Amino acid sequence: MLRIVETKNGRIEGQPAADPRITSFKGIPFAKPPVGDLRFHAPVPADKWEGTLQAYKFSPISVQPTPYYDPNDIYCREWSVDKDIPMSEDSLYLNVWTPAKAADEKLPVYVWIYGGGWQTGFTAEMEFDGERIARRGIVVVTMNYRLNMFGFLCHPEIAAENPDEPANFGLLDQRLAMQWVKDNIQAFGGDPDNITIGGQSAGGGSVLNHIAYGNKNKKGEVLFNRAVVLSGMFYAPDIPFFHQRNLKEAEQCGVDFFNFMGVKSLAEARKLDTQTLRKKWDEYGGHAKSIQTWIPIRDDLFIKQDFFDGMINNTITPVPLIVGHTTDEFLFKPQNAPADAEPIRPIQLAVEKYQELCEKNGSTAPNYYYVFDVPIPGWDNPGTFHSVDLWFWFETLAKCWRPFKGMQYDVARQMCNYLCNFIKNGNPNGKDCDDVALPEWKPYTTTEKDRIIFKESCKSVKR
Repeated sequence: MLRIVETKNGRIEGQPAADPRITSFKGIPFAKPPVGDLRFHAPVPADKWEGTLQAYKFSPISVQPTPYYDPNDIYCREWSVDKDIPMSEDSLYLNVWTPAKAADEKLPVYVWIYGGGWQTGFTAEMEFDGERIARRGIVVVTMNYRLNMFGFLCHPEIAAENPDEPANFGLLDQRLAMQWVKDNIQAFGGDPDNITIGGQSAGGGSVLNHIAYGNKNKKGEVLFNRAVVLSGMFYAPDIPFFHQRNLKEAEQCGVDFFNFMGVKSLAEARKLDTQTLRKKWDEYGGHAKSIQTWIPIRDDLFIKQDFFDGMINNTITPVPLIVGHTTDEFLFKPQNAPADAEPIRPIQLAVEKYQELCEKNGSTAPNYYYVFDVPIPGWDNPGTFHSVDLWFWFETLAKCWRPFKGMQYDVARQMCNYLCNFIKNGNPNGKDCDDVALPEWKPYTTTEKDRIIFKESCKSVKR
């Protein structure tokens, strides 16, 4: 197995995963630590190192509220299981799982961006173990990126210091990690010309931002060929999910926060220790205010317009896409609607609108639409809540506390097979691990409206 690799930054040693045919490399730096003068600054590529980096464990998670356990909180029951997990501003590291035996295998690559409203989340969450996907002949990469105020705070001094990259540092972290993959994944047996990016929730929204910016870097290199957006594409003009500020508005939020903290300059803000900043973040309004304040903003550089405005203006080049949602997430009643009115489903509306605009703009990139409706067991009767499908896409059900049975494991295996087929060649169809053809998943079109329903089994339907 490929246990030691030689990257452009230096030599790295990994360890066997639970399946010894897979090697995991955890905690690989792709950027300099964003501390000191690099706090509230665009990421800078990591330096080279001497000797062999032992990539045996996950890096500290990005600064966020301390994970806690509350049995009455569904997300705590599901994922927040280690309140002592290390946390640090020095968190810009990524992880690789590879089944390669040699560096020249040119395996397809999947780059994953976690969600969490751009406020929370980390690669060490149990559901994001890349081993099951890697078993199917794919190199899997997951990366940390800066969150909340550390990733999205703006201020006039920040813009004056670095006018070309004054905002959206969390997204720029992701972009730099993608460039690292382009430059180095061949050492892990991956194909730098066959890369799929994927994300869920805010991770899916991040993927859309990268599609809107373009899949090429400034040198014209293609950073990704296709994309997966799980529960991350929204279209509901009458429901403002996230008001996207422009740079000046976001800078004023930064001025207000500096005043609240009692600092008079960017230099003073950079001298505060991490815990003081976290305490001030909490006093300022905590998560509820942060998710309305420190999120991606329209800086006219990395983000130039709303995603759907870009589609309407035909300034976005679509790529082949898997996109969809669970049945119970993000349901909204229309304003002043009667109690029995059908809820608005903004992700379904987004898929329909996106396909309409793709066809209008002449795009031939296929869009594969899914709906996740698998019965979810547990004493809490949770329904198909937001994010529960992650256990299935990564086929990591065995790590979950829920009493999943054979049916759920069968569906998870098929979902992971569809995903891996798509990662390999842009088409989810093909055979499963038993060499049996999967139920056909046709691309969604405005006339046919094909989609696949993941329920007690996988079934293709038309609306």
